[in-house]
Amino acid sequence: MNHTPRTRTVVSCTLLVTALGAGVTACGSDGNPLSAEPYDAAGLISISGPTGAGERADPDKPLEVTLKGDDGRITDVTAQDATGRRLAGELTADGSRWHSTSPLAANAHYTVAVSTEDEDGSPGRKVLTLDTSKPAARKRLTVTLGPESGEYGVGQPITAQLDQEIKDRAQRAVVERALRVDSTPAVQGSWYWVSGKELHYRPKEYWPVHATITVHSNLDGIRVGDRLWGTASKPLKITTGDRVEALTDAAAHRMTVYKNGQEIKEIPITTGRPGYETRNGVKVVLDKQHFVRMRGTTIGIAAGTSDSYDLLVYWATRVTWSGEYVHAAPWSVGSQGSANVSHGCTGMSTANAEWFFDTVRDGDIVKVVNSNGAEMEPFGNGFGDWNVDWKKWRKGTALTNGTANSQSPQDVARLRPTAL
Repeated sequence: MNHTPRTRTVVSCTLLVTALGAGVTACGSDGNPLSAEPYDAAGLISISGPTGAGERADPDKPLEVTLKGDDGRITDVTAQDATGRRLAGELTADGSRWHSTSPLAANAHYTVAVSTEDEDGSPGRKVLTLDTSKPAARKRLTVTLGPESGEYGVGQPITAQLDQEIKDRAQRAVVERALRVDSTPAVQGSWYWVSGKELHYRPKEYWPVHATITVHSNLDGIRVGDRLWGTASKPLKITTGDRVEALTDAAAHRMTVYKNGQEIKEIPITTGRPGYETRNGVKVVLDKQHFVRMRGTTIGIAAGTSDSYDLLVYWATRVTWSGEYVHAAPWSVGSQGSANVSHGCTGMSTANAEWFFDTVRDGDIVKVVNSNGAEMEPFGNGFGDWNVDWKKWRKGTALTNGTANSQSPQDVARLRPTAL
């Protein structure tokens, strides 16, 4: 019996690639017997804008890949720059056209792989390259990641400070997508827009103990908005130590310190007296100082009155920017464990304060309960991030249907530089 060979026409990836000012190179066969045959790029690729040697695509314009003719379809397009950043895009239902939906990076080299199939389902593939131009003189967006590299407690949030205010939600989404946080072990986490110039990142729960967290920005060369482009930022790497938590019960006048869930010390304390009550809620250790000069005038107490003070305070562990510390208070030892007599700080004996100072690190957790004071501010007066429940926290991202919180730190912080 005679067999008549069936002839299949493999789509040779006859493509229209549109990117204003693009210098495009078409590669030949990738070695796969089903891939498209080499072809004359000049004859089969049509480019809008200048096409001379060395010309570059305008990164302000989307990238488009269009299949000429009606005897096949595009099945997939992958566009990736030299740093590994992939360009998001959409393919029409009929497979005739693909276009990018995220901004092209400026001054970048892209490799574009286009997969096709003919009317019989036979696959074809072409690989194209293009370069984008540098942005014109425009505003640059710089991101500063924090904290400084080092080891922290499991309560330490990641921060991103922007030097340009971003109000538009779509532009916030561009920025947020470019800020990558990786944790080993892995965690579920999210960014929260504290304001148009500040983001915080935290997991749903505290960080795992002895975790490694790396943070970097992929904004370099990315168009954020009209005449606003991202620039390179210094990456960040931090680690976490043991899980150290101090639970301060203002009503019981006791602080219990836990390490990895096990109680390691109970300390008699005094907290804020009426009118100067210590804030309730979760705080994070901000820094430690061997001694701090504390004066009543910084919190509105007139010099020379019965409430005024001007003292050097030792073994001071700071938990708010407004001046709340855990510190040595040898003058109130008689009240520690029985009464609240401070101006908002948590006071303890000198020996206990030195032990606490040596035990905790920045990022460790100090939680106050049963105080008559206000709740710790979520932002602007230290790290009150953990007082925001996870459902509300997720609404602070620009990548969901939630509403980003644009309240400024000045609106939420009641600044009291040094409370005693």
